[in-house]
Amino acid sequence: MQLRADSLSGHLAKGLGRLYTVYGDEPLLVQETLDALRAAGRAAGFTERNVFTAERGFDWSTLLGASQSMSLFGDRQLVELRIPTGKPGKDGAEALQQLAKMAGDDVLTLISLPRLDAATQKTSWFGMLLNEGIAIKIDKVERAQLPGWIGQRLAAQGQKLAPGEAGRRALEFIAERVEGNLLAAYQEIQKLALLHPAGVLDLESVQDAVLNVARYDVFKLNEAVLAGDVGRTARMLDGLKGEGEAAVLVLWALTEEVRTLLRVKRGIAAGKPLATLLRENRVWGPRERLIGPALSRVSEAALERGLELAARLDRQVKGLSGIGGTRRGAAIAGELPPADPWAGLFELAMTAMTAPARTA
Repeated sequence: MQLRADSLSGHLAKGLGRLYTVYGDEPLLVQETLDALRAAGRAAGFTERNVFTAERGFDWSTLLGASQSMSLFGDRQLVELRIPTGKPGKDGAEALQQLAKMAGDDVLTLISLPRLDAATQKTSWFGMLLNEGIAIKIDKVERAQLPGWIGQRLAAQGQKLAPGEAGRRALEFIAERVEGNLLAAYQEIQKLALLHPAGVLDLESVQDAVLNVARYDVFKLNEAVLAGDVGRTARMLDGLKGEGEAAVLVLWALTEEVRTLLRVKRGIAAGKPLATLLRENRVWGPRERLIGPALSRVSEAALERGLELAARLDRQVKGLSGIGGTRRGAAIAGELPPADPWAGLFELAMTAMTAPARTA
């Protein structure tokens, strides 16, 4: 059985199962889900707890033995299994299938895994866990969902933001400063509960309390670029630079996005369906929704200029721009990239957002 994470409280109100598999790559939400299951287990009398972590060399027989053994004190048992890699191996796969069949009234089993790819979700061991127990997938809170998530968390602690534009700005302010770091978002929301009583929060109170604890993912940068969000793109580039991210990795990500936009744009011009082009270029998830508006904003000429800039930036970040008089020739041609590679990366991102206005 597959269960949505936001349906867990309703599910537990009806009764507790005996086998749960929690998987996803949002540590805070995974931990909260497991905490809720543990609390329900304790309330149901599962007071003896055994925790196992399946690392290299793990003896799966110890897990099966613990699941079969009776408590010395007659207590019901809570058995937790953590599989950090999400890959149990052959022995582990067989043990998990056996474990699923063993589920009984005296043992509550909680299995935690990272995000699973489609192939892993089709394996026999995961299918057995799904058929014999309850699987809870924990989805990431994407940037577009973050203000709503923050608002819900504030409401849960008796606080809300002013209505209208002021409240929207306050939510965006918090989201900008905690993006990519949901645990930090949780901590900042709790801080607001400590600093201010229940009721309405104004923008000034939020700005005074919330720190800038955002953590940026280079692979989320492309979503900001496709959305045409210049402010967020600039913040992400500044954040990645401050975190010590390699400029060459950021350049690769941006260049791939420019290439993808150019291939799709040329494909549409040749009469190919957009859906086909997106599949061929491996565009899915949030990017699939954003690429259509992005294609309507940018011109083919702007994307071609972007690739030319990317080639010059590639030589610059690799320290090759001065070889063989290249810098002198480029300067004469007016093609020298900005002295700071990160300024050049922002310029490259802009080529995928909007075609620059052409002057007469």
